[in-house]
This record gives sequence, structure tokens and C-alpha cells, in this order.
Amino acid sequence: MDVLCARILERHRDSIKVQKPHLAVPNLARIIGATLTLSNKHGFHATTLRQLAEASGLSMGGLYTYFDSKPTLLSMILGEVAATATEVLTSPPDDVKQDARRHLDWIIATHVRMSEAMQPWFVFAFMEAKSFPPAERQRAVDMEVMTEKIIADVLKQGVASGLFTVEQVTLTASLIKPLLQDWYVKRAKYRRRGTSIDGYIDAVGTFVGAALSNKSRLGTRSRPRQMAQP
Repeated sequence: MDVLCARILERHRDSIKVQKPHLAVPNLARIIGATLTLSNKHGFHATTLRQLAEASGLSMGGLYTYFDSKPTLLSMILGEVAATATEVLTSPPDDVKQDARRHLDWIIATHVRMSEAMQPWFVFAFMEAKSFPPAERQRAVDMEVMTEKIIADVLKQGVASGLFTVEQVTLTASLIKPLLQDWYVKRAKYRRRGTSIDGYIDAVGTFVGAALSNKSRLGTRSRPRQMAQP
């Protein structure tokens, strides 16, 4: 939380009135932590600034030194989720980038572990998107499309090198994405089942790897033969 809030401070120095990191970062952490908690209970749209002030321990005036409106606060949170996801998922180790299969495994593991570390942030962006204002709703959509494109680019690399058999690359990437989202959206289900994060990563990687090597799973099923004419 502190690392992400320090990044938010850097990105929004022009609008945040408290400039000293040792003061601003802890307060941003309290504000955003309270926002994520209240949104999980009531929804962001229904959460009031008065509720947020009470939950964060800051006054209404104190809140306004960090943001001027709820849409600005929303933009701060979504912007950090999008920026972090983009930076992390587009920075694989050099040795991983040379092999599409290893690269895809790395994306799966990295996305799941990132969403575990930022679980409240990711759940907020996913669950609240339908009630966001149009511009922020589009940002949430763009973030999902960005992840799918990263996956699709690796699939294309694998097809070109002969490692993968995929005819519909964009569709396949969009089918892989929900498998990554399921970990943070339905954590309670996997907790009840005793599924560990390592077990989940391994299962998704195995499932996706098998599917990419099997034409019948990826839109390349053989068409039924026509019946012989009498």
C-alpha cells in the first residue's frame, strides 16, 4: 500500500497539496485503504465522503488536500492499477522473452501474484467498473484489453516459432484472461478448497499449455464430414 501510494503522490504532485512524502504517503494509504474497504461493503458510488473521512480518520478538509472530488480519487486508484499492471507485465526477464512458452508461464504466474499482492485494488477495478463514470469505465475496459494484447503478442510469438497451435489468437487471449481474474475475484472459493496460489498457478499453466497444443480446443476442430450422397 505504501509503495503504491508513494507512486500516486509522484503522479499527482500537481493536485495533491501535501507534498512531504512522510506525511502524504501514510494519509493516502489511510484514504485509499478506507475507500477500498467501504467500496467492498457498500459500493464506491454509494460511499460518501463523510463516511470516507470517518473511516480514514481524517477531516473532510483533510481529504480535500489529497483530492478534489470522488471522480479524482477514482482516477487515482484506477490509474495506479493500470500503470502497475502495465509496467509489471511488460517487463519479463530477458531470458524469458526468448521462449514463448516460458514467457506465457511467466505472465500467468506474475499476473496471479500481482493480483494477490494488490487484491483489494484489483477487485475494486473489476467489481465496481459497471458503476464508474464513462471515462473511468473505459479505462477499466482498456486495462483488460491491454492485458489481453500482451497475452496475444506472446501467443503470436509461439505460433511463429511453432510452439503453439492457435488460429484465433485474440479470442484465445480473451479466454485466458478470465482464468487470471478468477484468482482475485473468487478467492473465497479457492480458500475453501484449500487451493494455494502456487497450486493455482500450476493448474492454470498446465491447462493453458495443454490447450495450446491441442487444435480441437482452439477453434481448429475438424468439420464434420458431409454425408455421402445416395
